[in-house]
Amino acid sequence: MLKYALLAATMTIAAPALAQTAATSTQTAPTAMPGSADPSMSPAQTAPSQTSAPAQTAEATQPANGTQVAQVVDSEFPTYDTNKDGKLSTVEFAAWMVALKTKTDPTTKATAPETKKWVAAAFAQADTDKNKSLSKPELTSFLSQG
Repeated sequence: MLKYALLAATMTIAAPALAQTAATSTQTAPTAMPGSADPSMSPAQTAPSQTSAPAQTAEATQPANGTQVAQVVDSEFPTYDTNKDGKLSTVEFAAWMVALKTKTDPTTKATAPETKKWVAAAFAQADTDKNKSLSKPELTSFLSQG
C-alpha cells in the first residue's frame, strides 16, 4: 500500500505537466485532469476513463507521512540502486517509477514517450542539487511532497 502512496505522491507532483499534455493532445478541458489522483491515468486518456478505478484512487490518495515514505525508500532503495553507489541515476530512478506505475496500470510501457517524459520531469524535480543523481534524502523529500 505504501508503494501506491508513493506513486500517488509522485503523480500528484507530476499532475500539472500531465494535465497540460492531456489538454493539448486530446483537447480535453484542463478541468478534467486536476483533482484526479488516479495514477493509472495516462496523458493520452480522456476524462471518462477516470471512473474505471475509483477504489484504487481512494486507496492511492491516502496521504503517506514522511516517516512512512522514508521507511519505504530505505527498504526499496537498495533494490533499484543497481550499481550500489548510494544514489539513483536516471535509469535506476526510471526503473523504480515504471515498476510502481506498472502495478497500478499494467499497460504501462517503459519505452513509451509519455512514460519517458513523465519520468524525466519527475527526476528533474526530485534532483534538487542538479547533480544528475538522487540521494535517499532527495527521493524521500520528493515523494513526501504530495
